[in-house]
Amino acid sequence: MKINQITLFTNNVLKQKQFYKTVLGFQIIEDNPDRISFKTGESILAFEYKHEKVNSSHLAFNIPSNAIYKALEYLKDKTEILPYENEEVIGFESWKAKSVYFYDSDNNIMEFIARERVDINSDIAFTSNSILSISEIAIATDNIKSIYNTINNIKPITIFDGSFERFCALGNDEGLFIVIDKNKKKWYPTMEDAFTSDFIIKGDYNFNFVNGQIKELT
Repeated sequence: MKINQITLFTNNVLKQKQFYKTVLGFQIIEDNPDRISFKTGESILAFEYKHEKVNSSHLAFNIPSNAIYKALEYLKDKTEILPYENEEVIGFESWKAKSVYFYDSDNNIMEFIARERVDINSDIAFTSNSILSISEIAIATDNIKSIYNTINNIKPITIFDGSFERFCALGNDEGLFIVIDKNKKKWYPTMEDAFTSDFIIKGDYNFNFVNGQIKELT
């Protein structure tokens, strides 16, 4: 599943610009008071101003398969790492992947994930230019099956892992919807409460996720 662009919402565009551009060194594509976007490999990550309260979300970037420890050192020089059980690099054996996590300025939980099955290696120093694409966007809901049915009706999608009970990953190694029951599962790896957060996705699937509902873009 290809993700061309994700738009998240923020109460402070300038703070997100400071974090992604100045702290992490992301390349700006669009820059105005109400919206900013960054190049993230083959994808674009955008933040759009919203006056109403914004809940934090979770998003992941694919990085080269052999780059997780380089990515860790890159992040440790710039921001705080979010560990799990004192481990900074977290392995997912069944997914053949390793991840590191960090907060952005809105406390969105961001992730760099190196997947063996992506099978793209890099021998150069890790920078923001090493990012391959956006690979995951989370959906916190109280009805996983309903979310699956709606997405699957837009275009058939594979269940990558999990079930409709508390956690279900939809898509493939290139791109995933991480759908969780917010009443049964917390955000990983911080174990904080998950709240439904709005976003816009463009790519193989094109829709707004607003107030817990999917509205297909036409």
